[in-house]
Amino acid sequence: MPVITTIEDLRVLAQKRVPRMFYDYADSGSWTESTYRANSDDFQKIKLRQRVAVNMENRSTTTQMIGQHVAMPVAIAPTGLTGMQHADGEILGARAAKKFGIPFTLSTMSICSIEDIAQATDQHPFWFQLYVMKDRSFIERLIDRAKAANCSALVLTLDLQILGQRHKDLKNGLSAPPKLTLANILNLMTKPRWCLGMAGTSRRQFGNIVGHVKGVENMGSLSEWTAKQFDPGLNWGDVEWIKKRWGGKLILKGIQDIEDARLAVDSGADALIVSNHGGRQLDGAESSIRALPAIVEAVGQRIEVHMDGGIRSGQDVLKARALGAKGTYIGRSFLYGLGAMGEEGVTKALQIIHRELDLTMAFCGHTHIETVDKGILLPGTFPT
Repeated sequence: MPVITTIEDLRVLAQKRVPRMFYDYADSGSWTESTYRANSDDFQKIKLRQRVAVNMENRSTTTQMIGQHVAMPVAIAPTGLTGMQHADGEILGARAAKKFGIPFTLSTMSICSIEDIAQATDQHPFWFQLYVMKDRSFIERLIDRAKAANCSALVLTLDLQILGQRHKDLKNGLSAPPKLTLANILNLMTKPRWCLGMAGTSRRQFGNIVGHVKGVENMGSLSEWTAKQFDPGLNWGDVEWIKKRWGGKLILKGIQDIEDARLAVDSGADALIVSNHGGRQLDGAESSIRALPAIVEAVGQRIEVHMDGGIRSGQDVLKARALGAKGTYIGRSFLYGLGAMGEEGVTKALQIIHRELDLTMAFCGHTHIETVDKGILLPGTFPT
């Protein structure tokens, strides 16, 4: 086993252990992938101010996200097909998050179901991410199931009314069920650890959908249903309806524009996530970290602003915090750990990010995350 010290180490190991079609699904963007690359590249352009002779004792990264105590300002982002990166992936991720003291967000398009996560985490309140489908009765039942599972926040994704084109998925034959081409079969033969894990679980379908929609009883009928279900007509009236139906903490994901941020405030949501869907939707859109400061300035006094996209280290978390994000989300960084080593890998990813966050905060002259602001950043190197 190689020595793991960075998220990149986990990525390299995950690439070796996860079948190509599922690794590529997680580690890709749409079209030219320019926004996917910019999400992480733009973090590297931001430079930090090192301070010395400052008392660095008694440091703390604890804070709150939507009123909930968190060990650091990080949540696990909702990611579809997580259970195909590693058998029972969502359960393993939720357990690791619970032990670490940060939120886990379950995707609508997860392999393990809402009920699976609730049972596995002993009713520990996780968050649930909702995609809006044309079948509104299904959405109502999904919200009710999230309530019954004691989910403490609903994350409503607004930027996937239609799907961006991701070339790798088309070339790999990623579908429901996956196309068993000769290339895919040969690749699976090189991933015995993954195959053994999948053989040992019954969770291989979209657990929130199969068996919960009339006529959808297997992967074939599921593919036909989902192809028609993402709702291009989604609008702010639907957000209002969902907020009323849910009745709890509501987070809106996919905000990149100041005008949309203001509409998010007007909707009565508790928080918004500055996000371009990991560069998987509109290629050529601005990176999340560049979009963040203007949105914080416009609405940060009226709504809690979070961000995701491109976070590969604790330094990235600190930079986002300095630019006004009250919370951040990790998607790929979490999936790399999961694909590499299961629950142990997720825990390792969280430990890496937390250690980097803690040490970098200290080097910048702060002992508590709550006091961090843009004063830790070198002027002229960060977006304004």
